[in-house]
Amino acid sequence: MGLGAVLGPEAPLIMLGSGVAVWVLRLFRPGAPPPVRSMVGAAGSFAAVSTLLGSPITGAFLLMEVSGIGGPMLGVVLVPGLLAAGIGSLVFIGLDTWTGLGTYSLALPHVPHAGAPTGAEFGWALAIGLAAALLETGICRSALLLQPRVEQHRLPATVLTGSAVAGLAIAYAEGSGGSATEVLYSGQSALGPLLANSADYTVGTVTLLLVCKGLAYCASLSAFRGGPIFPAIFLGAAGGIALSHLPGLHLTPAFAMGVAGMSVAMLRLPLTSVLLATLLLGPQGLTVMPLVIVTVVASYVTTLMLVPAPPDSSRTGTRRTPTPR
Repeated sequence: MGLGAVLGPEAPLIMLGSGVAVWVLRLFRPGAPPPVRSMVGAAGSFAAVSTLLGSPITGAFLLMEVSGIGGPMLGVVLVPGLLAAGIGSLVFIGLDTWTGLGTYSLALPHVPHAGAPTGAEFGWALAIGLAAALLETGICRSALLLQPRVEQHRLPATVLTGSAVAGLAIAYAEGSGGSATEVLYSGQSALGPLLANSADYTVGTVTLLLVCKGLAYCASLSAFRGGPIFPAIFLGAAGGIALSHLPGLHLTPAFAMGVAGMSVAMLRLPLTSVLLATLLLGPQGLTVMPLVIVTVVASYVTTLMLVPAPPDSSRTGTRRTPTPR
C-alpha cells in the first residue's frame, strides 16, 4: 500500500490492533481464557479503526455492523471497545500539557457552509444513491472477474497490474496537470485538499480523476491486499464535486451524498455510512444528514437488488464487503 496501491489501511489496522492487544494480554496474563482474549482483541480493533476514522462512535458502529454483534455480547464487547477507542483518541488530541500527535487520518479542516436542504437536493439524493450503487457494483464485479486471472499467474500478473495503476496515474497527471498521487494511494489524505480546492477543478478534470481512480481501484482490489473503504469514499467525494456543477445541487451536500452513497455500496453498512459522511463534515454534517440518509437508503436498496445478500446475513440484515481482498 505504501507503494501506491489504491487500497485503504483500515483492514490491516483492524487486524494489527487486535493482534497487538492479544499479544500484550499474553505477556501480562498468559493463561487468559478465550473469551477474555476475544474481548481484548475486539477492543484493540475498536481503538485502531477509530483513530483512523476520526471518531470512536464511527469505529464502533463499523465493527458492530460488520460482526453482527447483538444481545448479551453487545455489552461485553462494546463497553471495553469504546473505552479503548476513547483512550486511543488521546494519542491524537492530547491530554493536559501534551498536545498529541496531530489530527486524525480522516479529517477535513475546511468545509464550506451548507444551507438548509431543498426539494431539488432530495431528488439528487435519490439519483446519487442509484449512481453510487451502480458504480461500486461495477468496480467490485470487475475486480472479482480479474482476481482468478491474477492468481493463476501471481508474479507477472501482479507486476502488470501495478504497472497499469502507475499508467493510470501518469495519464491523469499528463491529462489534467494535477498530481499523480491523486490517483494513487487510498485517498483519505487527499479528501481535504480535494474539497478545499474544488473550485480549481473543472468538470473534465474531476471526471478524468474519477475514471482513472476507479480503474486503478478495480485493478488494486484484484491483485493487492488492503481495505476497500477509503478509495470508495474518495470516488464518492470526487463524483459529488463533479455533480455540484449541475443546477439545484450545492457543493457540501453533493460531497456528503457522494461519500455516503459509495460507502454504503461498498460496505453494505447503512449506519456506519451515515456516520462517516456526516461526522466527516463536522458541524455542517448535521445540516446535510437528511440528504445523506436518503442517499444511503437509495444506494443500499439498489445495491442489494444488484447483489443479493447471502443467506447467512439474513439474521443481521447486513453482509460482509464482497471485495476480492
